[in-house]
Amino acid sequence: MSDLIAKTAIDRRLADIITPVIEGLGFELVRVRLMGGRTRVLQIMADRPDGGIGVDECGAISTAVSAVLDVEDPIEENYVLEVSSPGIDRPLTRLKDFEMWKGWEARIETTELIDGRRRFKGALAGVEDDEVLITIEEAGADLTIGLKFDWLSDAKLILTDELISEMLRQKKVQEPADGQFDEIEEIDGDEDEEPTPETKH
Repeated sequence: MSDLIAKTAIDRRLADIITPVIEGLGFELVRVRLMGGRTRVLQIMADRPDGGIGVDECGAISTAVSAVLDVEDPIEENYVLEVSSPGIDRPLTRLKDFEMWKGWEARIETTELIDGRRRFKGALAGVEDDEVLITIEEAGADLTIGLKFDWLSDAKLILTDELISEMLRQKKVQEPADGQFDEIEEIDGDEDEEPTPETKH
């Protein structure tokens, strides 16, 4: 599993637990992140293999994932589960995403310096073997470079008017005004009360 899907050890453990559940429902895990804060937030992004997921489907995923997490209990503290679609300026976490969104603008970051830089912005040019191709502007000219997928620490589409128009045309995502998260559920805690260290398991 790539670090783009699950970065930390706990994210990877969570991904191992929830991936079979999500795939069993006919969807794919795009990204999982357990965020810190007074109440921890478990963010799960899922999508259909061919793209497009609705509010009701996020709700079904939330219900199924909640059930398996209640049994496995991998998170000690109270947390809130948020299941969402990837959104318009979606994160690119799998090699196939870079092929699927070929031609669209993206921002990519690498773990190590590549020719003195870590950030690359340009049009995706597909994939070749284990490399992501991106066309960047270098010295006033377009240059297509290859970045090994394993080098990537972050990658997402850049929100442009053209991208919004295309996504709405396809009707594959909700209107941006609908908000980023489609389903929010409180787990192991009282919604009216912030968890304290004493309430941890």
